[in-house]
Amino acid sequence: MHLSHVSLVNFKNYDQLELSFSQKINCFVGDNGTGKTNLLDAIYYLSMTKSYFNSVDTYNIRHGEEHFLIQGEYFRDELPEKIHCGVQKGKHKIFRRNKKDYTRLSEHIGLLPVVMISPADSALITEGSDERRKFLNAVIAQFDSEYLECLMRYNRALGQRNVLLKDFHRSGKFQQELLEIWDEQLVRNGNYIYEKRLEFVKDLVPIFQEYYRTVSEDREQIGLDYSSQLNDKDLGTLLKEHEQKDRILQYTTAGIHKDDLLMSLGGHPIKRIGSQGQQKTFLVALKLAKFDFIRKINGFHPILLLDDVFDKFDARRVKQIISLVAEHEFGQIFITDTSRERIKDVLSGLSIDYKLYQVDLEGVSEAP
Repeated sequence: MHLSHVSLVNFKNYDQLELSFSQKINCFVGDNGTGKTNLLDAIYYLSMTKSYFNSVDTYNIRHGEEHFLIQGEYFRDELPEKIHCGVQKGKHKIFRRNKKDYTRLSEHIGLLPVVMISPADSALITEGSDERRKFLNAVIAQFDSEYLECLMRYNRALGQRNVLLKDFHRSGKFQQELLEIWDEQLVRNGNYIYEKRLEFVKDLVPIFQEYYRTVSEDREQIGLDYSSQLNDKDLGTLLKEHEQKDRILQYTTAGIHKDDLLMSLGGHPIKRIGSQGQQKTFLVALKLAKFDFIRKINGFHPILLLDDVFDKFDARRVKQIISLVAEHEFGQIFITDTSRERIKDVLSGLSIDYKLYQVDLEGVSEAP
């Protein structure tokens, strides 16, 4: 699978732009603030129906305009896939595949899988467990549509249960049968989510560890473990045991919405002891493992987006990463960097097709 060309209208800093791409490596070089990352985000939008960086669609409209359009043509199994995304202020987002509107955006997820590696990924290590659950959800949803449906049903039931707990507290009246309606929904959907997360992490860990050894040249011992209350008890039992606590606190304290991924270096939390370089290597290895996992499940290569990943890496490690992703296990790759010389130096040593684009405040042009 690859993206052959893309066109943008009023997307972020671009008023109008059309680009065609190499089936292998495409590099955008230029100073910070010129819009390199926005190009990757447009590609991400076409795959995931939303921005990687800003969940509010209208915030991605160019300043002073009322709408944006992103259109792309892909080739998947050698067949064309034309994708159209349109957002207008005050109206519903339009998303089309081959000129046909989707009834639900979730139907598109997984058709054109993509993996983004970005400095924003540092939140996976530095922020709370919600960021790591988002990572789990984003990966599994790209190859398991039932998981995504279960997740949406679980979150709706969780919201309703929390509203009910607040109502009980406010009115002073407790109705067990009403609570059990939402408990049943949480159990039915939560069990499926738990099993899929458990299975995914078990399969992901050895791939992740192998990538980390390759990128770090086998210098450190790292760990990735799935933490869930359901590791010890089933969800139905947990909800019963936590019922009194939930009524006091007025929200649900047990369930898969409390899950976490424990990330360690040498047996200690990487958040506390890892250097910037070690944390970045951890994240790159994790995302490359995600790529590999999706590739094996789908039977074809996702698109890989590398946004400014070489900052904080020495030249040797940059070459190690580029050489790794340039192998046949990877498909189409988009890279942003501030150093044209660094990218050209690395790519010149590889016998692989690539396109290089110069990005500045005047626009985007193909560089020789």
